[in-house]
Amino acid sequence: MKVGFFLNTQFEEGESLHARLPDMVEQVRTARYSGFHSVWFPDHYLIGPIRMPQPVPLMAWLLRETGEMVVGPNIRILALLNPVQAAEEAATLDILSGGKYIFGVGLGYREVEFSAFNVPINERGARFAECIGVMRRLWREDKVEHRGKYYTVDNAGISAKPYTPGGPPVYVAALAEPAIKRAARLGDAWLAVNTTDLKTTQKHMAIYRAALKEYGRTPREFPLTRECYVGTSHKTAFEECRAALHYKYSAYAAWGASRPVTDQDAFGMSFEDFCRDRFIIGDAVSVKEEVAKYAELLGVDHFIMRCQWPGLPQERVLHTIRALGTMFA
Repeated sequence: MKVGFFLNTQFEEGESLHARLPDMVEQVRTARYSGFHSVWFPDHYLIGPIRMPQPVPLMAWLLRETGEMVVGPNIRILALLNPVQAAEEAATLDILSGGKYIFGVGLGYREVEFSAFNVPINERGARFAECIGVMRRLWREDKVEHRGKYYTVDNAGISAKPYTPGGPPVYVAALAEPAIKRAARLGDAWLAVNTTDLKTTQKHMAIYRAALKEYGRTPREFPLTRECYVGTSHKTAFEECRAALHYKYSAYAAWGASRPVTDQDAFGMSFEDFCRDRFIIGDAVSVKEEVAKYAELLGVDHFIMRCQWPGLPQERVLHTIRALGTMFA
């Protein structure tokens, strides 16, 4: 069983991102020394008032701390990017990491991001598939001639080939059934997202495994992203992280809203009910039991844990990282 660390790079309104850089360094360094297998970075545009740096330069800067850990975005919004840009950035990060780079990609879902990039959101699926095909050709071929519906390359090659022959693995995040099937067809693994409850994730995993069989494909692994907090006791764990988690998910729900969003608006239920069977929260014993349950029911073998949300004290984040390292040792 592998454990990955999802570095949360989002902070509360008014925070100095420069002042929080040492915290991010300490979290990555603690994950490395705790035996984590991987570290992942989120990607979004235009999410103010939440503060968030862009993932590509931040990943490159933090490679000095990642050691032998695999690194990658979770996820880049691929339909917003040109495949030449995406292929060259990924190749460079693969070189800088010495072949320890995974390119995590997804469709995206926020209208404001697509509008800002002048990309019709209803084209995202087709753009996504074409972009992956062009990227892989650019990684593998010296010269590419491509004239597609959305992208053109005129008999040219990228300026830096990846360290990994053929290019880095492409992991595809997906939530809806067509996208999960697309992940099976196009991706080297499916990145199961952190917002679905266990029952829904079981259904999605069954769809994914059936699609793998249909396409005759074998993924590199079965990763799963989850919010995770290891508290000082099982009784108090949820209250220790509740405010930070609530801030994050309420902010997500409120993007684009013109009025305050209630829990019922945001989650369709109380926040406590929303978290149940969706996030892994408890003491060390209960979290380890929950991880074992997920592994048994879903067959996942790589848990990518996000352990920090805006407002959660650094010492609590580090406690969870160290506890998870001990569990997975």
